[in-house]
Amino acid sequence: MLRPAKAPANRAVRGAVHRHDHWSKHGLLERAFTFAFRGLVYAQIWEDPEVDLEALALTPDCHLVTIASGGCNVLSYLTADPARITAVDLNTAHIALNKLKLAAARHLPDHAAFHRFFGQANRPENVEAYEHHVRPHLDEPTRRYWEGRDLIGRRRIAGFRHGFYRKGLLGGFIGAAHLVAKLHGVDPREMLAARSIEEQRAIFDTRLAPVFDRRFVRWLTHQPASLFGLGIPPAQYEALASDDPQGIGAVLRHRLEKLACNFSLQDNYFAWQAFGRGYGEGPAAPLPPYLRPENHAAVRERVDRVEVRHANMCDYLDAMPDASLDRYVLLDAQDWMTDALLTRLWTAITRTAKPGARVLFRTAAAPTLLPGRVPDAILDRWYYREAESLDFTRRDRSAIYGGVHLYVLRG
Repeated sequence: MLRPAKAPANRAVRGAVHRHDHWSKHGLLERAFTFAFRGLVYAQIWEDPEVDLEALALTPDCHLVTIASGGCNVLSYLTADPARITAVDLNTAHIALNKLKLAAARHLPDHAAFHRFFGQANRPENVEAYEHHVRPHLDEPTRRYWEGRDLIGRRRIAGFRHGFYRKGLLGGFIGAAHLVAKLHGVDPREMLAARSIEEQRAIFDTRLAPVFDRRFVRWLTHQPASLFGLGIPPAQYEALASDDPQGIGAVLRHRLEKLACNFSLQDNYFAWQAFGRGYGEGPAAPLPPYLRPENHAAVRERVDRVEVRHANMCDYLDAMPDASLDRYVLLDAQDWMTDALLTRLWTAITRTAKPGARVLFRTAAAPTLLPGRVPDAILDRWYYREAESLDFTRRDRSAIYGGVHLYVLRG
């Protein structure tokens, strides 16, 4: 599906990921990753939008440009009332998901229907709601995507009947992690029974942490392809592994420990996705900002401020006028990039940024990756908010990144 736009996007992904000879070990891994990346990767974005909103300090005159990913944060940013959001992505499935969310926010009859569609995402009524309320408002490529067939022959829109958050590379990765844990006698859903952070800590220490010491799990985590489901290409795997002298297994254990033990389950929907494969049921279940009932009217009213583009971030920025943008969200895309691509990106950001513009991004390893890789003449125009970045990293409930980084354009 979406074939006319897919080839250029895949070339851009290959350009970002492929660094080694085709038939080398690293080259084969890189090409396996780009093949996997052609489909849905993230049914839900894994960057904490509440940290983002604080770091971005959006104002009503802001034009924000962001990588779209699963679209959750794009809609959540609307709660801060920015003037305009441009969401770009190379992945056709993510583009289709963003457009589906925008149309659903605008055209589903009420918050209950919207929450059932994306908060539960496992109800037969969702397909009926799609047919009657959403489908007529989709462009043809987006409609073709959702009515196309997956690998087992089901229409993709049927994922919202059977459990959409189990779909995509990330959903498959979480499912595989659950299976591995169960083969070792542990059900990750046990974590959801905790009623306090102390109980969360006890369950993690006695049930989940020992799984990382099993021989098969140690072997598995040392295979770069095993983390493709997290959207981690080989270069980012290497950066992640370098974040702890004990290696990748220790890094993954520490990140899961943060997710399990540092935040209450009562307000960490990332933990519910990881341990329960959904947002949970009932009015007390934690939700991202765009799905909360108190934000529904504002999100619905503002969806027309969002433009979704199937494009490379650098190409989009190159086409924008000087000093025309206020905020930039790069997710973890820079972990993929060569020095040349980083320099091209930051040259475009610096040219298009208004005074006081803010750039927010994440990294697999803890340090910011820009010094020594982006020319000083560019980087010196930006102020790295180091103390705030460390605090944002500490408070990011998704827990999977080593660093959350904020740069502000000097006056």
